[in-house]
Amino acid sequence: MAGPFNWLSQIVSVTKLSLETILERKGAAAAAVFGIAGVVGVFVGVLSIAQGFRHAMTISGEPDTAIVMRSGANSEMMSVLLRDDTRVIADAPGVARGPDGPLASPELFVIINLPKRATGTDANVPLRGVEPAAFQIRRGLRLIEGRRFEPGRNEVIAGLSASKEFAGLDIGAKLQVGHEQWTVVGIFADNGGVAESEIWTDAGVLAPAYKRGESFQAVYVKLTAPAAYQKFKDALTSDPRLNIKVVRQTEYYAEQSSVIYRLITGLGTLVATLMGIGAVFGALNTMYSTVAARTREIATLRALGFGSGPVVISVLIEALLLALVGGAIGAGLAYFLFDGYRAATMNWQSFSQVAFSFAVTPALLLRGIAYAAVIGSVGGLFPAIRAARLPVAAALREL
Repeated sequence: MAGPFNWLSQIVSVTKLSLETILERKGAAAAAVFGIAGVVGVFVGVLSIAQGFRHAMTISGEPDTAIVMRSGANSEMMSVLLRDDTRVIADAPGVARGPDGPLASPELFVIINLPKRATGTDANVPLRGVEPAAFQIRRGLRLIEGRRFEPGRNEVIAGLSASKEFAGLDIGAKLQVGHEQWTVVGIFADNGGVAESEIWTDAGVLAPAYKRGESFQAVYVKLTAPAAYQKFKDALTSDPRLNIKVVRQTEYYAEQSSVIYRLITGLGTLVATLMGIGAVFGALNTMYSTVAARTREIATLRALGFGSGPVVISVLIEALLLALVGGAIGAGLAYFLFDGYRAATMNWQSFSQVAFSFAVTPALLLRGIAYAAVIGSVGGLFPAIRAARLPVAAALREL
């Protein structure tokens, strides 16, 4: 029986011979490579949509920020809090304080229609009324153009993503909100977060424009530390004056993104699986053709004493190599074509548009290449077994 070193040397010799003859089968090899590249490109491209949407929804969340809404509300749209409620919330234990008082911002959330720049069709855009503490609570938010709105005036600032996606949000533009015109005075960024899809204004001005009186949708609160969350939550949920729910900002945004994320991921995986099945058959056809073309070569090697194991492994290595090349090409194309591509979709929790950028992450690229490796392994397995079972005598008679 051949020792391990001899067996390994056989694998190296047979694999080297196999790879050296790929150019003689370049047509079939190229078909397998580009077939798998297409599958991986689609797989990574579709999942980058889900990754980008989740990134936009969760990047702004901070563990020391809490959101308070009416009990039973799944989103700000479904919540109502009165002014007296917001005062109790601001005075709760665990709330951080700034020079002007508690870092708590009672906020309004309404939806307006604006035309998209690309198509001209109307879409829902969030208009958020905030109080001054909102700018201290969202620490990642920064003005990149213009200035902040002045309290008491019909002025708004637009998120960077919203300004790029929707018409009428340039500095100095007039925005029709309710029965009055509002002036765009600034553009802000928030590290690519969901706030960039919103328009902000003074809550004190927005409330009468929409006849909201002394009501709000939610209160955003900055805590003294992430560990203060439980004390803050317990104090509010046990207060008989209130009927509210308290969630961390990170958890709230993760929940808001879950429906779209699961939908896109599920559809993307389904499409990639169906295409992957086709790619497996393409790989099978390629490797069966390879084995058929190398029948005499394999038979000669077997007659010279090479074992069936090295033959099986050489065929599998060739299939895996072709798949990895295809996977790398597909992943690379997906990265250059999709990463950073801007789009907008409906957030079904708030019934408003969320602008975001596709995100082709390193983890997603690795998943795509791993998927290619699975396709190549499955596509090469049965041809490899066939190669090992070739009758040596019958094959040699064809020489």
